[in-house]
Amino acid sequence: MSKAKGSRLERELFHLFHKANWQPVHVAGSGSATIESADLIAGKKGRVLAIECKSGKGSRYIKKKQIEELKIFAEKFGAEPWLGARFNSTEWLFLKIEDLRESKTGNNFVVDLKLAREKGIKFEDLIKN
Repeated sequence: MSKAKGSRLERELFHLFHKANWQPVHVAGSGSATIESADLIAGKKGRVLAIECKSGKGSRYIKKKQIEELKIFAEKFGAEPWLGARFNSTEWLFLKIEDLRESKTGNNFVVDLKLAREKGIKFEDLIKN
């Protein structure tokens, strides 16, 4: 997946939060930052979500270090860590970090459409109080 497409889909999610009356913040360059961060932070009335976004048509691999950094960031920020996944022609699905599956090599986590549908929740369910 191209960086431009990933950025476009992150902006799409940003606007979904905004339309739902949440306050979203897109973290530019989060994947290349030297400190822990998330792709998107969204908050409403004391609830804060830190979201790492992945999109594409097939399985998406996420470095274990990236997920550990998301956890650290979320803990410091007082946020809930989530992985947002959007596969081609599907809606956003959100997974808890503990629901991610390790890759066969054990070096990464992997998420695919099957796992996202089994363990993930829809945007509307994520933003419910």
